[in-house]
Amino acid sequence: MALPREFLDIAERVNNWGRWGADDEIGTLNLITDEVVRNAAATVRTGRRVALAVPLQQYGIQTGLIPGRVDPLHSMIALNWEMFGPGLVATSDDVVTMGLQAATHWDALTHVSHSGRIYNGRPADTITAHGGAAFSGIDKARHIVSRGVLLDIAAAHGVDRLPGDHAVGPEDLLAAEELARTQVRAGDVVLVRTGQMRLYLAGDKQGYAVPAPGLSVRSPEWFHARDVAAVANDTLAFEIFPPEFDNGWLAVHALHLVEMGMLQGQNWNLEELSRICAEEGRYEFLLSAMPEPFVGATGTPVAPVAIF
Repeated sequence: MALPREFLDIAERVNNWGRWGADDEIGTLNLITDEVVRNAAATVRTGRRVALAVPLQQYGIQTGLIPGRVDPLHSMIALNWEMFGPGLVATSDDVVTMGLQAATHWDALTHVSHSGRIYNGRPADTITAHGGAAFSGIDKARHIVSRGVLLDIAAAHGVDRLPGDHAVGPEDLLAAEELARTQVRAGDVVLVRTGQMRLYLAGDKQGYAVPAPGLSVRSPEWFHARDVAAVANDTLAFEIFPPEFDNGWLAVHALHLVEMGMLQGQNWNLEELSRICAEEGRYEFLLSAMPEPFVGATGTPVAPVAIF
């Protein structure tokens, strides 16, 4: 079963292989330069902070669609244990088993492959059962701090939540950029709000999962033209789900991660951020979204914070 011609044509236009050298493993994160970070820090005026992660809990977002990607299973392995003797300081310890992409997370560049390749043209079989990702694991994305820009697509359409069949294309991104009264620029991390997270927060995780609005296969060229460093949104699949065309499953994943070398994030809670951006009258902020450095992992939980 072949990938659609439409996908292959877009892949050729957005491809970044070799742009930062044959040995590069972080892709568009190279665009977050020292100057970009200094300019991002200048957006902080009040110190107001907004957390963007959903709680890590046993009955979380996962529906069982992906076998083994389990919600966090939290267990106590010590309860007030007087490990050095009676009457001395006692300790309590925990352990967690979870899918690294179970809740609010970043996908590493190795999270998907196509045509036997991952980012920068490396073979997909460099990801192994015991070693994980030999190249471009999430541990290589050492620090993600940049200017964040909220593109509130739902607000730009005057709705709380986009319908499940809405594919977010360049025209939507432009409309949200106009609402934000700012221009997305090189090194930015763009957060795309569809409002889909409202379903999960209301207790409807099946409705949250599918059908779901999301990024269109037409959107990567928009991000590529603006040299965006990373993109995250408030849905389970990131891209519109089910897809826009036959055999288009995870096409946007492949264009972002494999062709562009651009990280993408899912299950970000952008509801409070949307409200505060409207209150503040600005949609740019300092964003800290540091990956947990799991060596060789193809994704990681993240607890992002927007700072105004």
